[in-house]
Parts: sequence; C-alpha cells; structure tokens
Amino acid sequence: MGGSGTGSGCDRVPLILLAFGYLCGSIPFGLILGRLADVDVRRTGSGNIGATNVARSVGLGVGIATLGADVLKGAVPVLVAEWIGTPPGLSAAAGVAAFLGHVFPFTLHFAGGKGVATALGVLAVLAPIAVACAAAVFVAVVGVTRFVSLGSVLAAVCAPVALVALGYPRSVAAASLAMSAVIIVRHRDNYARLLAGTEARFTVRKRQAVRPG
Repeated sequence: MGGSGTGSGCDRVPLILLAFGYLCGSIPFGLILGRLADVDVRRTGSGNIGATNVARSVGLGVGIATLGADVLKGAVPVLVAEWIGTPPGLSAAAGVAAFLGHVFPFTLHFAGGKGVATALGVLAVLAPIAVACAAAVFVAVVGVTRFVSLGSVLAAVCAPVALVALGYPRSVAAASLAMSAVIIVRHRDNYARLLAGTEARFTVRKRQAVRPG
C-alpha cells in the first residue's frame, strides 16, 4: 500500500505543476499595478494588460515593473519544475501552462494579454541562448521602427527557429512553437493597422484614448 501511495503521489506531480503554472500566469500584474496608480489599463490605450500598454497608459516605471512581473510568472513554474527534477518536457509544459494563464486568465474571464513577456520568461530558463537571439531581433526591429507589435511577432518567429538550429530538446522547441503560434494569432489586429499605416509607434504617455487592440 505504501508503494502504491508513492506512485499515486508521483502521478499527481504533472497535474500539480500544470495547475501551478496556470495559476501563476493568471495573475494580472499589469491590471494590479495600473490600479495602484488609479488606472484601469483595460480602459486606456489598447486595452491590453501587457507591459507596453501599461507603460503608455500609466508610465515607463510601471510598465517596466509589469514587464518584469510577467517575465517572472513564466520563469517561476519552469524553475520549480527543474528544481524538483522533472524532465525537460514537463518543465516546458509547466511554462506553457503559465503562458496560457496569462493569455487566457480565469481571473479576467479568459481575456488576457498577448503573452510575449511570459513566453520570454519561460524560454529564458529553458533556452537562454535562443532567447538572446530572439531578443536581439526584437530590439533591432523596435529600435528601427518603434513598432513593438512587429518586433514581438518577428521575435516569436525567430525563437523556435533558433531552438531547432541550436539543438535544444524537441519538447522545448515544440513548446516554443506553440507559444509563438498563439502570439502571432494574438497580434492579428496589429497586422491590419501596420498595413494601413495606423499602428501606434511606441511612446510613453500618461494617458491615451481607448482604441481597439
């Protein structure tokens, strides 16, 4: 009976890690930090809870804090999974669960952010060299164009390619590909604005009028 109980406990570890990851991802740091400054970021700028809209709507410092928090909530479940000695596939799955928690948080009726910062946190633990490649693409694109959306999408495209090229485990590459696909789809409204020339370039403002996105 003791052996059976131990096995049952081990069988529950993946579910516990996935639940923990999703719960971490579901913490809406952008909304929380915005409200501390008396701003509901869902009603300003693009209406998104991510760091870019927080920086535009509340201020650069709060935007940076949101970025850091959203990165951490992707990294922490992966770090916990690795700390207890799970295989790369389960560590990656815990990270993807955190990413999905950010994009589809139960705390906000499943209407969350686009997932870029949380995916960054996941991959920063699993594949730091590949993340450096994707980050370089993001910085270069945003530096030249000031379109955060374009930089985010191109970095998302770069990440799984870099993972495969650098020989990371297939499970990690698959996790990156899944997150990249969601990020690309979540930016679908930005593509129309980019083509129409109406996409906002990144600037930091105190408040903005509400617009779709």
